[in-house]
Amino acid sequence: MPHFLNGLDHDIRDALIARLRNLWTHTSTAIEGNTLTLGETAFVIEEGLTISGKPLKDHQEVVGHARAIDLIYELVRRNAAITEEDLFALHRAVQTESVVDIMRPVGAWKKEPNGTYFVTDDEKQVFIEYAAPEEVPGLMTQWLALLNSSSTETLDQDQALQACVALHVSFVRIHPFFDGNGRMARLAANLPVLKSGFPPIIIPKEKRREYIRFLAEYEFAVGQAKAGGPLLPEENRLKGFAAFCGESWQQSMELVEQARGEQGKRLGLYEEL
Repeated sequence: MPHFLNGLDHDIRDALIARLRNLWTHTSTAIEGNTLTLGETAFVIEEGLTISGKPLKDHQEVVGHARAIDLIYELVRRNAAITEEDLFALHRAVQTESVVDIMRPVGAWKKEPNGTYFVTDDEKQVFIEYAAPEEVPGLMTQWLALLNSSSTETLDQDQALQACVALHVSFVRIHPFFDGNGRMARLAANLPVLKSGFPPIIIPKEKRREYIRFLAEYEFAVGQAKAGGPLLPEENRLKGFAAFCGESWQQSMELVEQARGEQGKRLGLYEEL
């Protein structure tokens, strides 16, 4: 398990893992429109019960995301190269909605083009085209090479942040799946962070608009990704997003500090006894 859990008693460690899982799941699904609160998310994951009046889809999403986090920790423990099959397993966990459509595969690369639009500073609506389906296998080979090269040695805090940013932005730029790409990016980009012993970088749902704007502006500036080309052209444009992710990281860092404080109080009590 990641080093940030070292030195914690089992109950405090397990509580910290659960709190991080609940926050990570809640924020990542809420960014995509899930309506469950943090408390409701924790209740659904831990009790396996439903919330009256909330869509079944929202329940399935948080359970699937929590399962995907378990898979992420398994990959960290395995300490081996990440493969496309690992990404497909993550996608199957995240993409819980039943879709019977060969053009919208779950646990496989997309077969149809996808894109989105955003509004520029001068109030123009522009369309962003993600990587074409035929480019995805080559691009994801490049992306996996970047991921695995970032995970072969222990990174310091700034290196872990930069690795997460690079993986996050390049994954979103490719958009290799028909759906679930945002949740996948926020999960998989944290692998080198966790492997280096740090808690995950969790994007606050309250900063959804700022988060989406950072990504959209970069994608619009550098254009559509092509296999064999650079995953991250004009990397100087990522400084703002790196600062944004660094600030967002404080959420999980604070949860770790709280757990260490609880451990310290317990040790102090033991010493008094």
